[in-house]
Amino acid sequence: MQTLVAPVITTLLFLAIFHLANPKGHTVANGVDFNVFLGAGLIMMAIVQNAFANSSSSLIIGKVNGSLVDILLPPLSAGEFTAAIALGAVTRGLVVGGVVMFFMMFVVPITVHHPFLALYYAFSGALMLGLLGLLTGIWAEKFDHVATITNFVVTPLSFLSGTFYSIQNLPAFWQTLAHFNPFFFMIDGLRYALTNHTDGDIQIGIIVLAVVNASLWAWSQHLIAKGYKIRT
Repeated sequence: MQTLVAPVITTLLFLAIFHLANPKGHTVANGVDFNVFLGAGLIMMAIVQNAFANSSSSLIIGKVNGSLVDILLPPLSAGEFTAAIALGAVTRGLVVGGVVMFFMMFVVPITVHHPFLALYYAFSGALMLGLLGLLTGIWAEKFDHVATITNFVVTPLSFLSGTFYSIQNLPAFWQTLAHFNPFFFMIDGLRYALTNHTDGDIQIGIIVLAVVNASLWAWSQHLIAKGYKIRT
């Protein structure tokens, strides 16, 4: 109920609210209907928010209730520990995204135009937030710390990355600034895979996500190998 049903209902409520506010729909850019445009962004938002929640909660709950030692006792290397937590987050993110997309297709005519790109961006987005959640869980000492990153980093970056609007509607300065937000590239990439519309460069997006994920993975593995805030 918490990890699957709740986020699906929340995401579909977002779609319903925007649809009721604009029942006739309208073209956003390049002939893309607003509901289809919005649907693609909401799917990615559901993926990344749940990936972050999964990995961050995996560690902070263990710290708070004292069960983290059960994860640390097995002879797992830092790489295996990182992979386990990160891929668990990816699994939850992709499952939630898939279920959201399934139910959304009953009301929004979503078509997968580029399946391999859709898979790449969905996986990369989930992995990025899974690793960010892992870093948050390592750093956090209480639930308030996790909530701080959620409220002041993850939510603003996902909301201000073109989830609900095309960045082509922004002034030139803000369009340029949006390209420094990695959330923009994963949302724009999945949107292109589902609608054939893009506000950015797909190839640049592929490279940016690969570089960011490699950096986050290396950072996470380094902190785990040191035992930073998890072995002391």
